[in-house]
Amino acid sequence: MRNERIRVKGANSADMLLAAPWTGVEKLLLAAIIVATLFFTLITPPFQAPDENQHYMKSLSLSEGHMLTEQRGGVIGASFPRAAVDLHIVDFPTDVPPTLRRFDKAMLEQSRTADAGRPAQRFAEFPNVASYAPTLYAPGAAGLMLGDWLGLPRLDSFYTGRMVNATTALALLCAALALLPFGRNALLVTAALPTFAYQSGSLSPDAVINGLGFLGLALALRIGFMGAGPARSTGLILIAPLLALAKGVYLPLMAAGLRWPHQGQRVRLGLTLAALVLGAAAFVAWMKFSGGSQALYHIQSRRTGETVMTAPLAEQLAIILRDPVAYIHILTSSVIERAPVYALQIVGRFGWNAILLPLLAYPLALVMLAAGVASGAGARFGIGQRLWWLAVAAGVALLIETAMYLTGTPLGADFIQGTQGRYFLPVLPLILIALSPDQPVRGSQRLVLLTGLPLLLIAGACVFDSFWVHGFITSDGMPPHESVVRALTLPSPRW
Repeated sequence: MRNERIRVKGANSADMLLAAPWTGVEKLLLAAIIVATLFFTLITPPFQAPDENQHYMKSLSLSEGHMLTEQRGGVIGASFPRAAVDLHIVDFPTDVPPTLRRFDKAMLEQSRTADAGRPAQRFAEFPNVASYAPTLYAPGAAGLMLGDWLGLPRLDSFYTGRMVNATTALALLCAALALLPFGRNALLVTAALPTFAYQSGSLSPDAVINGLGFLGLALALRIGFMGAGPARSTGLILIAPLLALAKGVYLPLMAAGLRWPHQGQRVRLGLTLAALVLGAAAFVAWMKFSGGSQALYHIQSRRTGETVMTAPLAEQLAIILRDPVAYIHILTSSVIERAPVYALQIVGRFGWNAILLPLLAYPLALVMLAAGVASGAGARFGIGQRLWWLAVAAGVALLIETAMYLTGTPLGADFIQGTQGRYFLPVLPLILIALSPDQPVRGSQRLVLLTGLPLLLIAGACVFDSFWVHGFITSDGMPPHESVVRALTLPSPRW
């Protein structure tokens, strides 16, 4: 394997040569990502991101000092002030009939004045996220606590939690961009996908998961290619357990910083392995502290449409181990079948995966990603290094699918349920870097801007129109359309 074209001995020189100065295009695109994220934070109605109602309850539980859930019979959740629970159940329910739904200002005003008439406590369940670590919900919980301290209505505290969550996501993104030694455009175009801004602008832990995934990857690459100073080594040791607690499947992303052969790689290999072990230990410790039990929950089978129960992890794992070849077939067929859905979701499908962008926006996103690749890695890498990065990315993707088969799919199913395109966001920058040429293609950065800015503007307009102007219908699959022109140029509720 060849080393990168730029070779220096001192860490400071490496910083200057490998971490290229920011361009005006990059600064403008980052500013657009920040604006889009904050826009979605404010404009998206309450609980209109996937599972945001459960994430809200989990954040609320942490804000009240409870790290663990409680079980009442077969129900897993916690007891909260009724005003907080009714914010979802009464004011902004997500279990609604399949008819046109539109939000308006009066709904917000009515919710703000309803708290006084909702005394006492009420139990709320959130089994889907019961086993998630509290570190994922710390920003949202801090925002909810701030809202309570300020004496805000429950609705405004909810938005305060969103804002703190979004700010955390953007801070982690900026830190990752500052640390990434090369391939900055690969990370920027990933963050410019509307899904990133939409999820970051909610109470979803995706804000923390994506941010820590980006930061862990950037730090691992910086250490692998620019040296392991005390500050970087400490950062890697701190980030690894946080990333593992966010989602253990993303921990192997840090292996992207490994290089062979390279002088001094033995030290960096030891540091990376130590970080990975520490991360795995943190994950196991949390599972033991939290009881180590998996919370089963009901799902709607994507094959039959029937309501079924997720499988116990141990029993599902036994099925895989009994016939690994059969599982490989399940994995392959599921990925092939779901690949178009993943592509739509990773670009942008809003609400509870109900609202599509105009179909022309998706090839626009593809051009933006291609332009990000064409912008170049900024250093020279051999084919061996690039194949290693792709192998790491493929391994993480395999872990994501397997985790969903183990914990989110009916027992013994011949398909994988629950995987969403947004789960692959932390992996995407590494794939783009692996595919990037050594030097930028002329005009590629300008093309990033010419596609990224319109994409974010289109996404913002679609969200505003679908939620507050035209309305939308929550339904699975591709909605029907009467006109190809409308499907190509308008969001799906207007088809």
